[in-house]
Amino acid sequence: MPTFKELGLKQELLDAVEKLGFTEPTKVQELAIPTILASQRDLIALAQTGTGKTGAFGLPALNQIDTNSDNVQVLVLSPTRELAIQIARDLKDFAKYQKGVKTVAVYGGANISTQIKALNNGCQVVIGTPGRMLDLINRKKLDVRNVRTLVLDEADEMLNMGFQDDLDAILADTPREKQTLLFSATMPKAIAKMSAKYMNNPEEIEVGERNAGAKNVEHHYYMVHAKNRFEALKRIVDMNPDVYGIIFCRTRRETSEIAAKLNKDGYDVDLLNGDLSQAQRDDVMNRFRTKELELLVATDVAARGLDVNELTHVINYNLPDDLEVYIHRSGRTGRAGNSGIAISIIHTRETRRIRDLEKMSGKDFIKKEVPSGEEICGIRMLDLIDTIKDTKVNEDQLQKFLPQAMEKLAEMDREALIKKFLSVEFNQFLDYYSNSNDLNAQGGNDRKGSRNNDRGGRNDRGGRSGGRDRGITEAGYERFFINVGRRDGLNPVRLMGLVNEQLNGSKPDFGKIDLQNNFSFFEVETGYEGALTNGVTGAKFEGRDVAVERAQDDKKSNSGGGGRSGGGRRKSNDGGFPKGKRKSGNRKRSRK
Repeated sequence: MPTFKELGLKQELLDAVEKLGFTEPTKVQELAIPTILASQRDLIALAQTGTGKTGAFGLPALNQIDTNSDNVQVLVLSPTRELAIQIARDLKDFAKYQKGVKTVAVYGGANISTQIKALNNGCQVVIGTPGRMLDLINRKKLDVRNVRTLVLDEADEMLNMGFQDDLDAILADTPREKQTLLFSATMPKAIAKMSAKYMNNPEEIEVGERNAGAKNVEHHYYMVHAKNRFEALKRIVDMNPDVYGIIFCRTRRETSEIAAKLNKDGYDVDLLNGDLSQAQRDDVMNRFRTKELELLVATDVAARGLDVNELTHVINYNLPDDLEVYIHRSGRTGRAGNSGIAISIIHTRETRRIRDLEKMSGKDFIKKEVPSGEEICGIRMLDLIDTIKDTKVNEDQLQKFLPQAMEKLAEMDREALIKKFLSVEFNQFLDYYSNSNDLNAQGGNDRKGSRNNDRGGRNDRGGRSGGRDRGITEAGYERFFINVGRRDGLNPVRLMGLVNEQLNGSKPDFGKIDLQNNFSFFEVETGYEGALTNGVTGAKFEGRDVAVERAQDDKKSNSGGGGRSGGGRRKSNDGGFPKGKRKSGNRKRSRK
Protein backbone atom coordinates (compact mmCIF):
# COMPACT_ATOMS: atom_id res chain seq x y z
CA MET A 1 0.00 0.00 0.00
CA PRO A 2 1.62 3.31 -1.06
CA THR A 3 1.64 6.34 1.22
CA PHE A 4 0.04 9.69 0.36
CA LYS A 5 3.54 11.07 -0.25
CA GLU A 6 4.20 8.44 -2.92
CA LEU A 7 1.04 9.52 -4.78
CA GLY A 8 2.70 12.81 -5.79
CA LEU A 9 0.87 15.36 -3.62
CA LYS A 10 2.33 18.68 -2.49
CA GLN A 11 3.72 18.97 1.02
CA GLU A 12 0.93 21.35 2.15
CA LEU A 13 -1.67 18.70 1.31
CA LEU A 14 0.39 15.95 2.95
CA ASP A 15 0.56 18.02 6.14
CA ALA A 16 -3.22 18.50 6.09
CA VAL A 17 -3.86 14.80 5.51
CA GLU A 18 -1.55 13.90 8.40
CA LYS A 19 -3.28 16.47 10.63
CA LEU A 20 -6.62 14.83 9.83
CA GLY A 21 -5.23 11.48 10.98
CA PHE A 22 -5.18 9.69 7.63
CA THR A 23 -2.19 7.38 7.35
CA GLU A 24 -2.83 5.42 4.17
CA PRO A 25 -4.94 6.19 1.10
CA THR A 26 -8.08 4.17 0.44
CA LYS A 27 -8.21 2.01 -2.66
CA VAL A 28 -10.08 4.58 -4.76
CA GLN A 29 -7.60 7.27 -3.66
CA GLU A 30 -4.65 5.04 -4.47
CA LEU A 31 -5.96 4.52 -8.01
CA ALA A 32 -7.46 7.94 -8.76
CA ILE A 33 -4.95 10.45 -7.38
CA PRO A 34 -1.90 9.47 -9.49
CA THR A 35 -4.14 8.97 -12.53
CA ILE A 36 -5.53 12.51 -12.24
CA LEU A 37 -2.11 14.04 -11.55
CA ALA A 38 -0.25 12.17 -14.28
CA SER A 39 -2.32 13.44 -17.19
CA GLN A 40 -5.24 15.61 -18.12
CA ARG A 41 -7.33 12.62 -19.22
CA ASP A 42 -10.90 12.48 -18.06
CA LEU A 43 -11.70 9.86 -15.46
CA ILE A 44 -14.69 7.69 -14.51
CA ALA A 45 -14.38 6.27 -11.00
CA LEU A 46 -16.88 3.68 -9.78
CA ALA A 47 -16.80 3.35 -6.01
CA GLN A 48 -19.28 2.98 -3.19
CA THR A 49 -20.26 5.69 -0.73
CA GLY A 50 -17.85 5.88 2.18
CA THR A 51 -14.74 4.77 0.27
CA GLY A 52 -12.95 8.13 0.35
CA LYS A 53 -14.15 9.58 -2.96
CA THR A 54 -13.90 13.20 -1.80
CA GLY A 55 -10.19 12.77 -1.15
CA ALA A 56 -9.80 10.91 -4.44
CA PHE A 57 -10.88 13.92 -6.50
CA GLY A 58 -10.35 16.74 -3.99
CA LEU A 59 -6.68 16.23 -3.21
CA PRO A 60 -5.43 16.13 -6.83
CA ALA A 61 -7.75 18.99 -7.81
CA LEU A 62 -6.33 21.16 -5.01
CA ASN A 63 -2.82 20.05 -5.95
CA GLN A 64 -3.22 21.64 -9.40
CA ILE A 65 -4.67 25.01 -8.35
CA ASP A 66 -2.88 28.20 -9.39
CA THR A 67 -2.94 30.24 -6.18
CA ASN A 68 -1.90 33.40 -8.07
CA SER A 69 -5.32 33.51 -9.73
CA ASP A 70 -8.74 34.10 -8.17
CA ASN A 71 -10.56 32.58 -11.15
CA VAL A 72 -12.79 29.59 -10.45
CA GLN A 73 -10.61 26.63 -11.44
CA VAL A 74 -12.39 23.69 -9.81
CA LEU A 75 -16.12 23.08 -10.09
CA VAL A 76 -17.70 20.26 -8.04
CA LEU A 77 -21.33 19.34 -8.70
CA SER A 78 -23.28 17.23 -6.20
CA PRO A 79 -26.95 16.17 -6.10
CA THR A 80 -27.86 17.56 -2.65
CA ARG A 81 -27.00 20.46 -0.40
CA GLU A 82 -25.99 18.09 2.42
CA LEU A 83 -23.40 16.44 0.21
CA ALA A 84 -22.23 19.83 -1.13
CA ILE A 85 -21.73 21.08 2.44
CA GLN A 86 -19.84 17.93 3.37
CA ILE A 87 -17.55 18.14 0.32
CA ALA A 88 -16.86 21.83 0.98
CA ARG A 89 -15.97 21.06 4.60
CA ASP A 90 -13.59 18.28 3.54
CA LEU A 91 -11.90 20.40 0.86
CA LYS A 92 -11.37 23.24 3.32
CA ASP A 93 -9.69 20.77 5.68
CA PHE A 94 -7.48 19.47 2.87
CA ALA A 95 -6.51 23.04 1.83
CA LYS A 96 -5.79 24.16 5.41
CA TYR A 97 -2.09 24.80 4.73
CA GLN A 98 -2.44 26.00 1.12
CA LYS A 99 -2.09 29.78 1.30
CA GLY A 100 -4.46 31.66 -0.97
CA VAL A 101 -6.82 28.76 -1.75
CA LYS A 102 -10.47 29.67 -1.14
CA THR A 103 -13.53 27.45 -1.46
CA VAL A 104 -17.22 28.42 -1.63
CA ALA A 105 -20.28 26.17 -1.33
CA VAL A 106 -23.47 27.20 -3.16
CA TYR A 107 -26.79 25.40 -2.69
CA GLY A 108 -30.49 25.99 -2.36
CA GLY A 109 -32.17 26.56 0.98
CA ALA A 110 -29.58 29.17 1.98
CA ASN A 111 -29.31 32.93 1.45
CA ILE A 112 -28.12 33.49 -2.12
CA SER A 113 -26.87 36.99 -1.28
CA THR A 114 -24.34 35.54 1.16
CA GLN A 115 -23.14 33.12 -1.50
CA ILE A 116 -22.86 35.91 -4.09
CA LYS A 117 -20.78 37.97 -1.65
CA ALA A 118 -18.42 35.03 -1.13
CA LEU A 119 -18.04 34.57 -4.90
CA ASN A 120 -17.35 38.29 -5.37
CA ASN A 121 -14.49 38.03 -2.89
CA GLY A 122 -12.80 35.56 -5.21
CA CYS A 123 -12.30 31.80 -4.96
CA GLN A 124 -10.71 28.97 -6.90
CA VAL A 125 -13.05 26.15 -5.85
CA VAL A 126 -16.86 26.14 -6.03
CA ILE A 127 -18.92 23.23 -4.75
CA GLY A 128 -22.67 23.21 -5.28
CA THR A 129 -25.94 21.73 -6.38
CA PRO A 130 -26.90 22.06 -10.05
CA GLY A 131 -29.95 24.26 -9.51
CA ARG A 132 -28.25 26.93 -7.41
CA MET A 133 -25.09 26.83 -9.52
CA LEU A 134 -27.06 27.42 -12.72
CA ASP A 135 -28.98 30.25 -11.06
CA LEU A 136 -25.70 31.99 -10.16
CA ILE A 137 -24.32 31.48 -13.67
CA ASN A 138 -27.47 33.00 -15.19
CA ARG A 139 -27.15 35.98 -12.84
CA LYS A 140 -23.54 36.32 -14.02
CA LYS A 141 -22.29 35.96 -10.46
CA LEU A 142 -20.46 32.68 -11.10
CA ASP A 143 -17.94 32.64 -13.95
CA VAL A 144 -17.01 29.10 -15.01
CA ARG A 145 -15.16 29.99 -18.22
CA ASN A 146 -11.75 29.29 -16.65
CA VAL A 147 -12.58 25.96 -15.02
CA ARG A 148 -9.76 23.45 -15.29
CA THR A 149 -11.25 20.57 -13.30
CA LEU A 150 -14.92 19.60 -13.35
CA VAL A 151 -16.14 16.99 -10.86
CA LEU A 152 -19.50 15.23 -11.13
CA ASP A 153 -19.93 13.54 -7.75
CA GLU A 154 -22.72 11.00 -7.24
CA ALA A 155 -23.42 11.38 -10.96
CA ASP A 156 -25.95 8.55 -11.03
CA GLU A 157 -27.95 10.25 -8.31
CA MET A 158 -27.95 13.59 -10.14
CA LEU A 159 -29.52 11.87 -13.13
CA ASN A 160 -32.05 10.07 -10.93
CA MET A 161 -33.07 13.45 -9.51
CA GLY A 162 -33.67 14.95 -12.95
CA PHE A 163 -30.70 17.32 -13.24
CA GLN A 164 -29.87 16.45 -16.84
CA ASP A 165 -31.00 19.82 -18.28
CA ASP A 166 -29.21 21.78 -15.53
CA LEU A 167 -25.99 19.85 -16.16
CA ASP A 168 -26.23 20.53 -19.89
CA ALA A 169 -26.62 24.27 -19.27
CA ILE A 170 -23.78 24.48 -16.73
CA LEU A 171 -21.30 22.50 -18.80
CA ALA A 172 -22.10 24.56 -21.89
CA ASP A 173 -20.36 27.53 -20.24
CA THR A 174 -17.22 25.63 -19.22
CA PRO A 175 -14.15 25.36 -21.49
CA ARG A 176 -13.78 22.46 -23.89
CA GLU A 177 -10.24 21.90 -22.60
CA LYS A 178 -10.71 20.76 -19.02
CA GLN A 179 -10.39 17.59 -17.00
CA THR A 180 -13.75 16.00 -16.18
CA LEU A 181 -13.93 13.58 -13.26
CA LEU A 182 -17.09 11.51 -12.91
CA PHE A 183 -17.61 9.62 -9.64
CA SER A 184 -20.52 7.24 -9.23
CA ALA A 185 -21.55 4.31 -7.07
CA THR A 186 -23.37 2.54 -9.91
CA MET A 187 -23.00 2.43 -13.67
CA PRO A 188 -26.47 2.50 -15.24
CA LYS A 189 -26.89 3.11 -18.97
CA ALA A 190 -27.58 6.79 -18.28
CA ILE A 191 -24.08 7.22 -16.87
CA ALA A 192 -22.56 5.65 -19.97
CA LYS A 193 -24.51 8.18 -22.05
CA MET A 194 -23.36 11.00 -19.78
CA SER A 195 -19.71 10.01 -20.17
CA ALA A 196 -20.08 9.86 -23.95
CA LYS A 197 -21.68 13.31 -23.93
CA TYR A 198 -19.41 15.16 -21.51
CA MET A 199 -16.09 13.32 -21.54
CA ASN A 200 -13.20 12.75 -23.94
CA ASN A 201 -11.71 9.24 -24.01
CA PRO A 202 -12.02 8.79 -20.24
CA GLU A 203 -9.94 6.37 -18.24
CA GLU A 204 -12.00 4.14 -15.96
CA ILE A 205 -11.20 2.77 -12.52
CA GLU A 206 -13.40 0.53 -10.46
CA VAL A 207 -13.25 -0.26 -6.75
CA GLY A 208 -15.16 -3.41 -5.92
CA GLU A 209 -17.67 -5.03 -8.24
CA ARG A 210 -19.76 -2.85 -10.51
CA ASN A 211 -23.17 -1.98 -9.02
CA ALA A 212 -22.29 -4.06 -5.95
CA GLY A 213 -22.84 -3.07 -2.35
CA ALA A 214 -20.23 -2.89 0.38
CA LYS A 215 -18.67 -6.27 1.11
CA ASN A 216 -19.15 -6.07 4.88
CA VAL A 217 -22.92 -5.57 4.67
CA GLU A 218 -25.36 -8.45 5.12
CA HIS A 219 -28.64 -8.30 3.21
CA HIS A 220 -31.81 -9.57 4.90
CA TYR A 221 -35.44 -9.45 3.87
CA TYR A 222 -38.74 -10.09 5.64
CA MET A 223 -41.93 -10.96 3.75
CA VAL A 224 -45.23 -9.68 5.15
CA HIS A 225 -48.62 -8.63 3.89
CA ALA A 226 -48.86 -4.91 3.15
CA LYS A 227 -51.17 -4.19 6.08
CA ASN A 228 -48.56 -5.58 8.51
CA ARG A 229 -45.60 -3.62 7.21
CA PHE A 230 -45.44 -1.10 10.07
CA GLU A 231 -45.92 -3.72 12.77
CA ALA A 232 -43.11 -5.75 11.19
CA LEU A 233 -40.89 -2.66 11.23
CA LYS A 234 -41.45 -2.23 14.97
CA ARG A 235 -40.63 -5.86 15.67
CA ILE A 236 -37.43 -5.63 13.62
CA VAL A 237 -36.37 -2.56 15.60
CA ASP A 238 -37.34 -4.15 18.93
CA MET A 239 -35.27 -7.25 18.23
CA ASN A 240 -32.18 -5.04 17.72
CA PRO A 241 -31.81 -3.10 20.99
CA ASP A 242 -28.65 -1.36 19.81
CA VAL A 243 -30.07 -0.27 16.47
CA TYR A 244 -28.67 2.94 15.03
CA GLY A 245 -29.87 3.39 11.49
CA ILE A 246 -31.93 4.89 8.72
CA ILE A 247 -35.42 3.81 7.64
CA PHE A 248 -35.84 4.61 3.96
CA CYS A 249 -39.27 5.54 2.60
CA ARG A 250 -40.48 6.46 -0.87
CA THR A 251 -42.32 9.70 -0.13
CA ARG A 252 -42.27 12.66 2.22
CA ARG A 253 -45.74 11.78 3.43
CA GLU A 254 -44.61 8.29 4.35
CA THR A 255 -41.64 9.59 6.34
CA SER A 256 -43.94 11.88 8.29
CA GLU A 257 -46.47 9.13 9.04
CA ILE A 258 -43.90 6.56 10.13
CA ALA A 259 -41.85 8.98 12.22
CA ALA A 260 -45.02 10.20 13.97
CA LYS A 261 -46.15 6.64 14.77
CA LEU A 262 -42.74 5.61 16.07
CA ASN A 263 -42.46 8.77 18.19
CA LYS A 264 -45.88 8.11 19.65
CA ASP A 265 -44.76 4.63 20.63
CA GLY A 266 -41.69 5.95 22.41
CA TYR A 267 -38.87 5.47 19.93
CA ASP A 268 -36.01 7.98 19.64
CA VAL A 269 -36.65 8.95 16.02
CA ASP A 270 -37.00 11.93 13.71
CA LEU A 271 -37.54 12.45 10.01
CA LEU A 272 -35.48 13.89 7.20
CA ASN A 273 -37.21 14.98 4.01
CA GLY A 274 -37.37 17.85 1.55
CA ASP A 275 -39.98 19.75 3.59
CA LEU A 276 -37.42 20.66 6.27
CA SER A 277 -35.65 23.99 6.28
CA GLN A 278 -31.86 23.96 6.39
CA ALA A 279 -31.93 24.90 10.09
CA GLN A 280 -34.34 22.04 10.87
CA ARG A 281 -32.24 19.62 8.82
CA ASP A 282 -29.06 20.66 10.63
CA ASP A 283 -30.77 20.16 13.99
CA VAL A 284 -31.97 16.67 13.07
CA MET A 285 -28.56 15.67 11.73
CA ASN A 286 -26.75 16.98 14.83
CA ARG A 287 -29.02 14.93 17.09
CA PHE A 288 -28.57 11.88 14.88
CA ARG A 289 -24.77 12.16 14.71
CA THR A 290 -24.56 12.46 18.51
CA LYS A 291 -26.84 9.39 18.85
CA GLU A 292 -29.56 11.32 20.62
CA LEU A 293 -31.69 9.73 17.91
CA GLU A 294 -31.50 5.99 17.29
CA LEU A 295 -33.44 6.10 14.02
CA LEU A 296 -33.80 8.50 11.12
CA VAL A 297 -36.77 8.14 8.75
CA ALA A 298 -35.73 9.57 5.39
CA THR A 299 -36.36 9.77 1.68
CA ASP A 300 -33.56 8.86 -0.72
CA VAL A 301 -33.11 12.44 -1.86
CA ALA A 302 -32.92 13.85 1.66
CA ALA A 303 -30.42 11.21 2.78
CA ARG A 304 -27.86 11.86 0.06
CA GLY A 305 -24.58 13.10 1.46
CA LEU A 306 -25.09 11.92 5.03
CA ASP A 307 -21.69 11.32 6.57
CA VAL A 308 -22.23 8.88 9.45
CA ASN A 309 -19.87 5.93 9.76
CA GLU A 310 -21.34 3.85 12.58
CA LEU A 311 -24.79 2.92 11.30
CA THR A 312 -25.74 -0.62 12.31
CA HIS A 313 -28.77 -0.94 10.04
CA VAL A 314 -30.40 0.41 6.92
CA ILE A 315 -34.08 -0.54 6.71
CA ASN A 316 -36.00 -0.37 3.45
CA TYR A 317 -39.61 0.19 4.46
CA ASN A 318 -40.28 -0.25 0.74
CA LEU A 319 -37.91 -1.43 -1.96
CA PRO A 320 -37.02 1.53 -4.20
CA ASP A 321 -38.57 1.67 -7.67
CA ASP A 322 -35.09 1.80 -9.19
CA LEU A 323 -33.18 -1.15 -7.77
CA GLU A 324 -29.85 0.64 -8.26
CA VAL A 325 -31.00 3.04 -5.54
CA TYR A 326 -30.84 0.03 -3.20
CA ILE A 327 -27.07 0.00 -3.66
CA HIS A 328 -26.91 3.62 -2.48
CA ARG A 329 -29.13 2.88 0.51
CA SER A 330 -27.21 -0.19 1.67
CA GLY A 331 -23.96 1.74 1.30
CA ARG A 332 -24.96 3.97 4.22
CA THR A 333 -24.00 1.15 6.61
CA GLY A 334 -20.88 -1.01 6.72
CA ARG A 335 -18.62 2.03 6.34
CA ALA A 336 -15.12 2.80 7.64
CA GLY A 337 -14.38 -0.85 8.36
CA ASN A 338 -17.60 -1.45 10.30
CA SER A 339 -20.10 -4.18 9.50
CA GLY A 340 -23.78 -3.52 8.91
CA ILE A 341 -27.10 -5.03 7.91
CA ALA A 342 -29.41 -3.87 5.12
CA ILE A 343 -33.00 -4.98 5.76
CA SER A 344 -35.92 -4.92 3.32
CA ILE A 345 -39.57 -5.38 4.23
CA ILE A 346 -41.26 -6.80 1.14
CA HIS A 347 -44.73 -7.97 0.21
CA THR A 348 -45.56 -11.30 -1.33
CA ARG A 349 -45.15 -10.25 -4.95
CA GLU A 350 -41.62 -8.87 -4.62
CA THR A 351 -39.52 -12.02 -4.46
CA ARG A 352 -38.57 -11.57 -8.10
CA ARG A 353 -37.16 -8.15 -7.27
CA ILE A 354 -35.05 -9.72 -4.52
CA ARG A 355 -33.67 -12.14 -7.12
CA ASP A 356 -32.91 -9.20 -9.42
CA LEU A 357 -31.05 -7.46 -6.58
CA GLU A 358 -29.02 -10.58 -5.89
CA LYS A 359 -28.07 -10.82 -9.53
CA MET A 360 -27.21 -7.13 -9.80
CA SER A 361 -25.20 -6.89 -6.58
CA GLY A 362 -23.66 -10.35 -6.53
CA LYS A 363 -24.82 -10.75 -2.93
CA ASP A 364 -26.95 -13.40 -1.26
CA PHE A 365 -30.12 -12.04 0.35
CA ILE A 366 -31.12 -13.98 3.45
CA LYS A 367 -34.80 -14.50 4.12
CA LYS A 368 -35.56 -13.88 7.78
CA GLU A 369 -38.67 -14.64 9.80
CA VAL A 370 -40.39 -11.73 11.56
CA PRO A 371 -39.84 -12.66 15.22
CA SER A 372 -42.70 -13.61 17.48
CA GLY A 373 -43.58 -11.53 20.49
CA GLU A 374 -42.08 -14.17 22.77
CA GLU A 375 -38.75 -14.07 20.92
CA ILE A 376 -38.62 -10.28 21.14
CA CYS A 377 -39.39 -10.29 24.85
CA GLY A 378 -36.56 -12.77 25.42
CA ILE A 379 -34.11 -10.60 23.49
CA ARG A 380 -35.20 -7.44 25.30
CA MET A 381 -35.01 -9.09 28.71
CA LEU A 382 -31.43 -10.24 28.13
CA ASP A 383 -30.51 -6.76 26.87
CA LEU A 384 -32.01 -5.24 30.02
CA ILE A 385 -29.99 -7.63 32.18
CA ASP A 386 -26.81 -6.77 30.26
CA THR A 387 -27.54 -3.09 30.83
CA ILE A 388 -27.89 -3.70 34.56
CA LYS A 389 -24.66 -5.70 34.68
CA ASP A 390 -22.78 -2.96 32.82
CA THR A 391 -24.15 -0.13 34.97
CA LYS A 392 -21.48 1.58 37.05
CA VAL A 393 -22.30 1.95 40.74
CA ASN A 394 -21.45 5.19 42.51
CA GLU A 395 -20.49 3.65 45.85
CA ASP A 396 -20.00 6.96 47.68
CA GLN A 397 -23.37 8.47 46.84
CA LEU A 398 -25.31 5.20 47.09
CA GLN A 399 -23.90 4.14 50.44
CA LYS A 400 -26.07 6.57 52.45
CA PHE A 401 -29.26 5.11 50.97
CA LEU A 402 -28.23 1.45 50.94
CA PRO A 403 -29.16 0.53 54.57
CA GLN A 404 -32.75 1.67 54.10
CA ALA A 405 -33.03 -0.21 50.82
CA MET A 406 -31.58 -3.40 52.33
CA GLU A 407 -34.01 -3.17 55.24
CA LYS A 408 -36.98 -2.75 52.88
CA LEU A 409 -35.95 -5.74 50.78
CA ALA A 410 -34.80 -7.99 53.64
CA GLU A 411 -37.86 -10.26 53.51
CA MET A 412 -37.48 -10.99 49.79
CA ASP A 413 -35.28 -13.80 48.54
CA ARG A 414 -33.09 -13.48 45.43
CA GLU A 415 -35.56 -15.05 42.99
CA ALA A 416 -38.50 -12.95 44.18
CA LEU A 417 -36.40 -9.78 43.92
CA ILE A 418 -35.42 -10.57 40.34
CA LYS A 419 -39.05 -11.29 39.40
CA LYS A 420 -40.24 -8.06 40.93
CA PHE A 421 -37.52 -6.03 39.25
CA LEU A 422 -38.20 -7.51 35.81
CA SER A 423 -41.91 -6.94 36.27
CA VAL A 424 -41.41 -3.26 37.06
CA GLU A 425 -39.32 -2.74 33.93
CA PHE A 426 -41.01 -5.23 31.66
CA ASN A 427 -44.71 -5.75 32.37
CA GLN A 428 -46.07 -3.46 29.67
CA PHE A 429 -43.67 -4.85 27.11
CA LEU A 430 -44.78 -8.39 27.95
CA ASP A 431 -48.40 -7.32 27.84
CA TYR A 432 -48.09 -5.74 24.41
CA TYR A 433 -46.62 -8.86 22.85
CA SER A 434 -48.66 -11.37 24.89
CA ASN A 435 -51.09 -12.25 22.07
CA SER A 436 -49.09 -11.13 19.06
CA ASN A 437 -49.83 -12.77 15.73
CA ASP A 438 -47.49 -14.33 13.21
CA LEU A 439 -46.71 -11.63 10.63
CA ASN A 440 -44.80 -13.82 8.18
CA ALA A 441 -46.26 -14.31 4.71
CA GLN A 442 -45.26 -16.81 2.05
CA GLY A 443 -45.06 -15.63 -1.54
CA GLY A 444 -45.52 -17.79 -4.60
CA ASN A 445 -41.82 -17.49 -5.42
CA ASP A 446 -40.62 -17.88 -1.85
CA ARG A 447 -37.50 -19.99 -1.59
CA LYS A 448 -39.17 -22.05 1.12
CA GLY A 449 -41.62 -23.28 -1.48
CA SER A 450 -41.03 -25.59 -4.40
CA ARG A 451 -38.74 -24.47 -7.19
CA ASN A 452 -41.66 -25.25 -9.47
CA ASN A 453 -43.34 -22.18 -8.03
CA ASP A 454 -40.52 -20.08 -9.41
CA ARG A 455 -41.18 -21.47 -12.84
CA GLY A 456 -44.93 -21.15 -12.56
CA GLY A 457 -45.01 -17.68 -10.98
CA ARG A 458 -44.44 -14.50 -12.93
CA ASN A 459 -42.97 -11.17 -11.99
CA ASP A 460 -44.26 -9.02 -9.17
CA ARG A 461 -46.15 -6.68 -11.49
CA GLY A 462 -48.88 -8.84 -12.88
CA GLY A 463 -50.33 -12.11 -14.04
CA ARG A 464 -50.65 -15.24 -11.97
CA SER A 465 -48.36 -15.50 -9.00
CA GLY A 466 -47.85 -18.46 -6.70
CA GLY A 467 -50.91 -20.24 -8.04
CA ARG A 468 -53.29 -17.65 -6.58
CA ASP A 469 -56.61 -17.65 -8.43
CA ARG A 470 -57.25 -14.75 -10.75
CA GLY A 471 -59.74 -12.34 -9.22
CA ILE A 472 -58.88 -13.12 -5.59
CA THR A 473 -57.31 -10.09 -3.98
CA GLU A 474 -54.53 -10.50 -1.43
CA ALA A 475 -55.12 -9.26 2.10
CA GLY A 476 -54.01 -5.67 2.48
CA TYR A 477 -54.80 -4.76 -1.15
CA GLU A 478 -57.82 -3.45 -3.03
CA ARG A 479 -58.60 -4.21 -6.68
CA PHE A 480 -59.50 -1.50 -9.19
CA PHE A 481 -60.76 -1.32 -12.77
CA ILE A 482 -59.25 1.16 -15.27
CA ASN A 483 -60.72 1.77 -18.73
CA VAL A 484 -57.43 1.59 -20.68
CA GLY A 485 -55.43 -1.43 -21.72
CA ARG A 486 -52.76 -2.84 -24.03
CA ARG A 487 -54.38 -1.34 -27.11
CA ASP A 488 -53.80 2.11 -25.66
CA GLY A 489 -50.12 1.38 -25.03
CA LEU A 490 -50.59 0.64 -21.33
CA ASN A 491 -48.02 -1.53 -19.59
CA PRO A 492 -47.31 -2.07 -15.87
CA VAL A 493 -44.64 0.63 -15.70
CA ARG A 494 -46.84 3.24 -17.45
CA LEU A 495 -49.81 2.30 -15.26
CA MET A 496 -47.81 2.83 -12.06
CA GLY A 497 -46.42 6.07 -13.44
CA LEU A 498 -49.92 7.31 -14.30
CA VAL A 499 -51.20 6.54 -10.81
CA ASN A 500 -48.18 8.01 -9.01
CA GLU A 501 -48.31 11.19 -11.10
CA GLN A 502 -51.99 11.79 -10.40
CA LEU A 503 -51.45 11.11 -6.69
CA ASN A 504 -48.92 13.96 -6.58
CA GLY A 505 -45.91 11.72 -6.18
CA SER A 506 -47.41 9.39 -3.59
CA LYS A 507 -46.31 5.85 -4.41
CA PRO A 508 -48.58 3.14 -3.02
CA ASP A 509 -47.60 -0.51 -3.14
CA PHE A 510 -48.98 -2.27 -6.22
CA GLY A 511 -50.08 -5.86 -6.25
CA LYS A 512 -51.15 -7.88 -9.30
CA ILE A 513 -51.66 -6.00 -12.55
CA ASP A 514 -53.93 -7.72 -15.06
CA LEU A 515 -53.72 -6.06 -18.50
CA GLN A 516 -56.45 -6.67 -21.10
CA ASN A 517 -56.77 -5.21 -24.58
CA ASN A 518 -59.35 -2.51 -23.79
CA PHE A 519 -59.25 -2.29 -19.99
CA SER A 520 -57.18 -3.49 -17.03
CA PHE A 521 -57.35 -4.45 -13.38
CA PHE A 522 -54.75 -3.59 -10.78
CA GLU A 523 -54.27 -3.99 -7.03
CA VAL A 524 -53.13 -1.22 -4.70
CA GLU A 525 -52.52 -1.36 -0.96
CA THR A 526 -55.59 -0.58 1.12
CA GLY A 527 -56.39 3.05 1.85
CA TYR A 528 -56.12 4.66 -1.59
CA GLU A 529 -59.65 4.17 -2.94
CA GLY A 530 -60.72 7.81 -2.60
CA ALA A 531 -57.46 9.15 -4.00
CA LEU A 532 -57.61 6.79 -6.97
CA THR A 533 -61.26 7.24 -7.95
CA ASN A 534 -61.10 11.01 -7.49
CA GLY A 535 -57.51 11.76 -8.47
CA VAL A 536 -56.88 9.44 -11.44
CA THR A 537 -60.37 9.61 -12.93
CA GLY A 538 -60.42 12.45 -15.44
CA ALA A 539 -56.72 12.24 -16.29
CA LYS A 540 -55.61 11.77 -19.89
CA PHE A 541 -53.76 8.74 -21.22
CA GLU A 542 -52.81 8.73 -24.90
CA GLY A 543 -55.73 11.07 -25.58
CA ARG A 544 -58.31 9.01 -23.68
CA ASP A 545 -60.18 10.15 -20.58
CA VAL A 546 -59.23 7.79 -17.78
CA ALA A 547 -61.80 6.31 -15.41
CA VAL A 548 -60.93 4.29 -12.31
CA GLU A 549 -63.39 2.52 -10.04
CA ARG A 550 -63.32 -0.15 -7.37
CA ALA A 551 -63.64 -3.63 -8.86
CA GLN A 552 -66.32 -5.96 -7.64
CA ASP A 553 -65.59 -7.28 -4.16
CA ASP A 554 -63.22 -10.22 -4.11
CA LYS A 555 -62.75 -12.95 -1.61
CA LYS A 556 -60.09 -11.84 0.79
CA SER A 557 -57.58 -14.11 2.44
CA ASN A 558 -57.39 -14.02 6.19
CA SER A 559 -53.64 -14.36 6.39
CA GLY A 560 -51.52 -11.80 8.12
CA GLY A 561 -52.18 -10.70 11.67
CA GLY A 562 -50.49 -7.91 13.51
CA GLY A 563 -50.40 -6.67 17.03
CA ARG A 564 -52.38 -3.92 18.68
CA SER A 565 -51.70 -0.33 17.79
CA GLY A 566 -49.14 1.30 20.00
CA GLY A 567 -46.64 -0.98 21.71
CA GLY A 568 -42.98 -1.08 20.94
CA ARG A 569 -41.03 0.77 23.58
CA ARG A 570 -43.83 2.63 25.26
CA LYS A 571 -43.31 5.95 26.96
CA SER A 572 -42.81 5.79 30.70
CA ASN A 573 -45.36 8.55 31.34
CA ASP A 574 -47.99 6.31 29.75
CA GLY A 575 -47.22 3.60 32.28
CA GLY A 576 -45.60 1.46 29.61
CA PHE A 577 -42.14 0.23 28.81
CA PRO A 578 -39.81 3.19 29.38
CA LYS A 579 -38.44 5.13 26.46
CA GLY A 580 -34.78 4.34 25.86
CA LYS A 581 -31.90 6.66 26.50
CA ARG A 582 -28.37 6.02 25.27
CA LYS A 583 -25.60 5.92 27.78
CA SER A 584 -22.18 7.35 27.17
CA GLY A 585 -19.92 4.77 25.60
CA ASN A 586 -22.65 2.29 24.69
CA ARG A 587 -26.17 2.19 23.38
CA LYS A 588 -27.90 0.25 26.14
CA ARG A 589 -31.19 1.56 27.44
CA SER A 590 -32.07 2.67 30.94
CA ARG A 591 -35.11 4.11 32.63
CA LYS A 592 -35.33 7.89 32.43
